[in-house]
Amino acid sequence: MYEDTSVEASVLPKGGRVLCIASAGDTARALASRHDQVVAVDINPVQLAYTRERLDGNPARRGTAEQVMGALRQLLPVAGLTGSRLREFLELDDPRAQLEFWNHKLKTRRFVLGLNALLSLTGLKAVYASPFLTVLPPRFGEVMLGRLERCFGLHPNRTNPFARALFLGEAAPTEGAAPSNIELVCSDVAAYLESQPARSFSGFTLSNILDGAPPEYRARLMAALTRAAMPGAAMVLRSFGEPAADMKENLAAQDRSMLWGVVEVHRFGVPQATA
Repeated sequence: MYEDTSVEASVLPKGGRVLCIASAGDTARALASRHDQVVAVDINPVQLAYTRERLDGNPARRGTAEQVMGALRQLLPVAGLTGSRLREFLELDDPRAQLEFWNHKLKTRRFVLGLNALLSLTGLKAVYASPFLTVLPPRFGEVMLGRLERCFGLHPNRTNPFARALFLGEAAPTEGAAPSNIELVCSDVAAYLESQPARSFSGFTLSNILDGAPPEYRARLMAALTRAAMPGAAMVLRSFGEPAADMKENLAAQDRSMLWGVVEVHRFGVPQATA
């Protein structure tokens, strides 16, 4: 999973009951150390079974997104981004030096052309469904290049596991048994929240669940979230799209995984003062 849960740690109130998208289980595991209960939801039973495998310590398997990134990695040596250069780059811990290294040694013309081709609408249609692609901004390769450079200019490479995973395919190993406070639920998220008691969750993190979803579903989900949220609860929602002009809080630059245009934070009111 390319989701930096340090964002959730900075946003979601500690403790309480929180909900996340099950996905590969990384976010659920990270949340379990800070919250009393984590409900990991996915509508796909096959995906949920994989979540359980990962929580039990089994190695990651390549999904669709990783296949795209794997294709990019195969192009890197051809574009001049050799393994030795990349490892030297990933050991840097000064953002200013990182940008200089990137611009002078890694940002080659071949790399830029290859990235643009791989992330073109034609290229992505081979692996992604059309509704998902509608959220991507025009000239997505150039946009993604800007997101990479934004991260290099803000976060030290040496302590960024997502940079190593993206460029070298080296993900950190899963350690330890599955936390006992994670509940796996096979359901649509909105339907599940509608079945739960009101004001029963202190936080939500929903990955990019709304990328490609119709407006009607977004409205239904937001209504279900508002009902299920405790006063002071917060939600984190990611998207590959670009932020809307009226978005109140976007922490995409804080997410070290580099891929997101939107890491939206929504806060559900504030705790009421008592007499």
